[in-house]
Amino acid sequence: MPFATPLTELLGIRHPILSAPMDTIAGSRLTRAVSEAGGFGILGGGYGDAIRLRTEAAELKGFAPFGIGFITWSLAKQPDLLDVALDAAPQAIMLSFGDPAPFAPRIRERGARLICQVQSEDMARQALDAGAEILVAQGTEAGGHGASRTTIDIVPAIVDLAAGRVPVVAAGGIADGRGLAAMMMLGASGVLIGTRFYASVEANGAQEAKERIRMATSNDTVRGVVPDWSRKLFWPAPFTARTLVNDHIRRWTGREVELMQRAGEVAEDYAAAKAAGDFETAAVFAGEAAGLIHDIPPAAEIVARIAIEAEQLLEGKRNSVTAARDSSPLQGRVKATTSERTNHVA
Repeated sequence: MPFATPLTELLGIRHPILSAPMDTIAGSRLTRAVSEAGGFGILGGGYGDAIRLRTEAAELKGFAPFGIGFITWSLAKQPDLLDVALDAAPQAIMLSFGDPAPFAPRIRERGARLICQVQSEDMARQALDAGAEILVAQGTEAGGHGASRTTIDIVPAIVDLAAGRVPVVAAGGIADGRGLAAMMMLGASGVLIGTRFYASVEANGAQEAKERIRMATSNDTVRGVVPDWSRKLFWPAPFTARTLVNDHIRRWTGREVELMQRAGEVAEDYAAAKAAGDFETAAVFAGEAAGLIHDIPPAAEIVARIAIEAEQLLEGKRNSVTAARDSSPLQGRVKATTSERTNHVA
């Protein structure tokens, strides 16, 4: 059963579950699947590949609801990409890692809502001043780029700062109904989830990358600069990237100065490994929630599981996520389709 929060009312969705705009992983197929299941799918704008964005956005034009997300400082270098996104008539534009103010007027003029991801109170104030209608409070447990504060710390801090003016969405380390229920108890109106949706049928990632997430524990991720410097990407402080640990990470952690000195050589090797699907060199961007992920189901099933578990926990009908899953009408289907799902290649 759907349950209402300020977030669901604002976006017109059944479940307070948003999928993260994970660079190229969150394509139109995943975006549509999450939204059709009652959540809110967000297409990844990544670092600004205009051809890819135009193609993926065209697949969603006329479909509702959905959003498109950008790395703000990357968008600043290619401002025309915002018009490409807005031409697809998304219900929202999500901006992360930079000042949203230069883009907010165009977003409002085109009738889209502005979602801003933040990692501190100062960033939240900047977003609110720019007219953000939804704040995503991201904890360090999240996969991909983020900062250092934990989800359980940053979420209530941003909820207190927002003071009911806008919905606050929690992100970082959330992969099941327990996470959604816990974040709502902290005052969040919903959750933004990345890694759990990466390990789904519809995500654009390579099957081996998905399998690595499925097999990982929470201890198998690390936050640092190695994945970015290996691609000659130098993110501003305080942002680093969380990925699964692999041979490349182990080799260069603690040798970052040498890595920077050999950036050209390393970048060539890294690009070749990525093209070849070598994930002992190329990074799998994933968060600590990987330890809670044990299968690769369709995105709709993920949305349904999380919503059912959270609703039952919040209503006090179950005292554990295991009981909630055992009683779920999806459970039989889960068991019946496990082998089929793991054979899918996105």
